[in-house]
Amino acid sequence: MAAIAAFNAGLAKSAFKGSNAGLKSSARAPVARVATVVRANGTDYGLGLEMKTTAQKSIAKGGRAPVPLELEKASQGSRPSSRSPAMPLPLNTFKNKAPFTGKIKSVERIVGPNATGETCHIIIEHGGKMPFWEGQSYGVIPPGTKVNSKGKEVPHGVRLYSIASTRYGDEFDGNTATLCVRRATYWDSEKNAEDPAKKGICSNFLCDAKPGAEVMMTGPTGQVMLLPEDPATPVIMVATGTGIAPMRSYIRRFFVEDVKNWEFKGLAWLFMGVANSDAKLYDDEFSECIKRFPGQFRVDYALSRESQNRKGGKMYIQDKVEEYKDQVFQLLDGGAHMYFCGLKGMMPGILEMLEGVCKEKGIDYEEWLEGLKKKGQWHVEVY
Repeated sequence: MAAIAAFNAGLAKSAFKGSNAGLKSSARAPVARVATVVRANGTDYGLGLEMKTTAQKSIAKGGRAPVPLELEKASQGSRPSSRSPAMPLPLNTFKNKAPFTGKIKSVERIVGPNATGETCHIIIEHGGKMPFWEGQSYGVIPPGTKVNSKGKEVPHGVRLYSIASTRYGDEFDGNTATLCVRRATYWDSEKNAEDPAKKGICSNFLCDAKPGAEVMMTGPTGQVMLLPEDPATPVIMVATGTGIAPMRSYIRRFFVEDVKNWEFKGLAWLFMGVANSDAKLYDDEFSECIKRFPGQFRVDYALSRESQNRKGGKMYIQDKVEEYKDQVFQLLDGGAHMYFCGLKGMMPGILEMLEGVCKEKGIDYEEWLEGLKKKGQWHVEVY
């Protein structure tokens, strides 16, 4: 709490200058652990090119949304403890050989026509039978079979997707979960066309699914991305593309839902990297949260195809974080937790940048990073 008070009182007043959270865009994003490649610009896959916004559908008007607080009995904070021995963290409740059958409730495109790919907001009904905590992932088993390396026909393997809603779902009743999935396609430059033989099996199945379609699911899995137990802890979130999924779940828990025994008192700061404004994900939701909680929530975008870094090159996520290096390091020194999610290619640039900042400040980088990990302040999920 002292770190937040100092931050907001003036030591880092300038940190909130220049926020581009409110920039208007014609678009808004988890996390399919499958390769996503380039597609034909402007391709209509059947959902149309119009972006569907989510704020007006999933944020209660006039205040926080009531939620069934019995789901909080599973966590006094975000980890199993002696205070909640009867209901530990849900983990691998459903496995590959005995998956859960969920049903698609809705699939909507949530990026604009000039985004570099198609990303869908997918709500799945589980009827309260597949509970999870914010920061966990579901596995999805796409229908059909493949021929393995031994020439045997076998079912497709599990693909992991970070969950983009809180445990209460977008309808606040605990009966649904949301995935944010980018359609994986392969653009053959020689043929100047997409090669359907190389498209992502699972992402295309999910993005093409119709309401009522069955989805074979495993999990939930994961403990790395769970929130801190203390709701006063500052949280710094760094995401690229559909890596926004767990961050959206945190933000909704912080600012959208009325969770009386876990009221967020900290500072939430999101750094989001996408190609252009049409590829922003959930920007309408975040903008609404900023309006309601301007002193607690901030968003900064790194738009690689629209903005330049201080050296005149493309603005990548590490460049945007570096702009606020003093404030970020101050928050981490005060106990903030830092979360990273997105393609694994994001991390080398971020780590190189942090090492450079440590050198500037006369800090032993290896010791500094190891200290964050030992204290549980460092959370990474890349794919």
